Amino acid sequence: MTALSEYDRLETTGLWRETPEDHKREVIVSFGNATLVLKDKAERALTHWSLPAISRRNPGEYPAIYSPDVEGGETLELDETFAIEAIERVLKVIDRRRPQPGRLRLVLTTSILAAFTGLMVFWLPNAMVEYATSITPQAQRTKIGDDLFQQIRRVSGHPCTQPQASNALSKMAQHLGAERNKLVVVRTGVETSVNLPGGYIILNRRLVEDFEDPNSVSGYVLAELERAKNNDPLYELLQDLGVRGTFRFLTSGQISIPALTRHAEKLLAQPLAPVDPEPLLARFEAANLPSTPYAYSVDISGETTLPLIEADPIPQEASDAIITDGEWVALQEICQS
Repeated sequence: MTALSEYDRLETTGLWRETPEDHKREVIVSFGNATLVLKDKAERALTHWSLPAISRRNPGEYPAIYSPDVEGGETLELDETFAIEAIERVLKVIDRRRPQPGRLRLVLTTSILAAFTGLMVFWLPNAMVEYATSITPQAQRTKIGDDLFQQIRRVSGHPCTQPQASNALSKMAQHLGAERNKLVVVRTGVETSVNLPGGYIILNRRLVEDFEDPNSVSGYVLAELERAKNNDPLYELLQDLGVRGTFRFLTSGQISIPALTRHAEKLLAQPLAPVDPEPLLARFEAANLPSTPYAYSVDISGETTLPLIEADPIPQEASDAIITDGEWVALQEICQS
């Protein structure tokens, strides 16, 4: 390797000392293939210095002193400016070409830190939330749902209750496969419906007051069951809490009131997540209910809910009566007291 080919034939004179005890000796200095060659006046080679091993012992001073070893026992003095500049350029090129342990360490360290940061930012929060969701027992989920509903009640007011209407809700839940859920009707706050941890399904009063039969509100219940299946409401809550809040929940089992308030506000403000028509239609079919009434209650034009209309599994006349006419009338009047 000749670091710079333009110096292949460069020669100059210098003072060489093989050991600190020796006298300085005038020599001819020339560039070899990968070496600096020192010769006597008869052109006999005295020594070869490996270019990558050469270092300057007195940077910025003149005459320049170079050595092929770290101890600096063997030295070469040069005072020709062009020769010094040539050697300095060659040494810089060699230095750029040689491996850079510090740079490699920096790259490795940066890569490791980036990977660790990515792990902390992207993997750890979801992993912690998934773990916390999976180990939370039903009793604790119910308690969290109760606490969250208390925050929603600040906007919705007290839930609507009447004995006969409550019985009708329980009968409807059983028919829809939601017997483990708590169907609750509220006057305001909830746009249409929302589900909470612990099995709460909150319904706006207009879903029971504005329709001729219980098929539409039943569709909202089925849709919330499907949403809860795909997006566990506890998981959604813990995601909002973040790493710190989830860690606190894991260690203490507690969720702060401000955190519940923020999540309640988010639930009431955000639009309902879309539901895949295919599994939702399967739920309608299992309940022996038509999906068309629900589809038109969501979108009166039917444009956005066309799959639920075209693939309705149960004709209206062949559907089951979820509750009696008297129970439906009682349910429609649940918020009138």
